[in-house]
Amino acid sequence: MTGNRKKGIIVQPRDQQLMKELSVMRIADREQVKVAAGFGSTTRANTRLLALTQAGLLRRFFLGFSGAKKALYALSPKGGQVAGVPCRGPRRPQETMLVADFFVEHQLTINEIYCTLKHRAIPVPNVAFRRWLSFHEPVVPAINLIPDGYVELTVRGGIAACFLEVDLGHESLSVWTEKARRYLQLALSGEYRKKFGQERFRVLVVVSSERKLHSIRKAVKAVTEKIFRFATLESVRKDLFAPVWLRPADEIPKSLFQEHP
Repeated sequence: MTGNRKKGIIVQPRDQQLMKELSVMRIADREQVKVAAGFGSTTRANTRLLALTQAGLLRRFFLGFSGAKKALYALSPKGGQVAGVPCRGPRRPQETMLVADFFVEHQLTINEIYCTLKHRAIPVPNVAFRRWLSFHEPVVPAINLIPDGYVELTVRGGIAACFLEVDLGHESLSVWTEKARRYLQLALSGEYRKKFGQERFRVLVVVSSERKLHSIRKAVKAVTEKIFRFATLESVRKDLFAPVWLRPADEIPKSLFQEHP
């Protein structure tokens, strides 16, 4: 199988796939890379990541925690050129040690959910991944709202569309009140339908703790009892499709597809 040669390395189709995925994920750890690029072996993943980094197609960083460190990878400008995709990784020097970096922690959590939706089997009949969008500017010009992600899933009878919001404990309740207002404006203004071609959407909110979940739910409920679904990161990691999602006013969690999307 042939590919583009870059400084002694032949760029294979899997490398192209990885670089395109890193354009979406921005920064990823080895396990996320293995899932997104289809590596079955940790040794092969490590060997290829090192080769791509040495060829200047990827950038490597280190995340420090409890005296240990793990490698993180982002697309380089050269890699973006080769793959024909934007380079949107962190603006940090190569080999930098990242300690308590909120951007990295937040992005890695978004990536977990992205990988689950796109690259892992969905354990629900008649549900399949359709597309994912990332945002680097407001979703529509008239509304100052930048979601953490947007996914469309094909379901029986149509498309289930969901915006994603991840809160690891860094956003105030006033911020959430304003977000709820803006999502409601997006739903009611017709702007969502014009841009995405779908009639409606949900907002999936993944939070770091039960306490945070209930406080955000209360703030959102004061604005709307519709659109939003809430779950903890721990429950989503176990099974995103299980009955772990709460509406703003309900006390019994449901699965995403237990009811009509």
